[in-house]
Amino acid sequence: MSKRLIEVFTAGCSVCEGTVQQVKDLACSNCEVVVYDLNKKCDTNECEAKAKAFGVKSIPAVAINGQLVECCSNGGINIDALKAAGLGQ
Repeated sequence: MSKRLIEVFTAGCSVCEGTVQQVKDLACSNCEVVVYDLNKKCDTNECEAKAKAFGVKSIPAVAINGQLVECCSNGGINIDALKAAGLGQ
C-alpha cells in the first residue's frame, strides 16, 4: 500500500508555518508530507509547476493525492475538509 501524498504550498511565512505544523501533527504513518516553499523556489521548478497545475491561488494550500483540497481553492484552510480528504487516516 502506497503512502498518501500530502503536498503543502507555503511562502515560508509565520501564517504558513502554522498550517504546516497542523498538517504534520495530523498526518499519520500512512501520510508523506512534502512542503514546498514557493518563496525559496525549487531547483527544478517542480514546486511552481505543481502549484500552477493544481490551480493554487492563495497560500498556504494543501493537495492530497494529487488533488488540491476544496478548502484550499477558496483562499483558506479548513481542517475538517483536509481530514475528509484523507489527512491522518
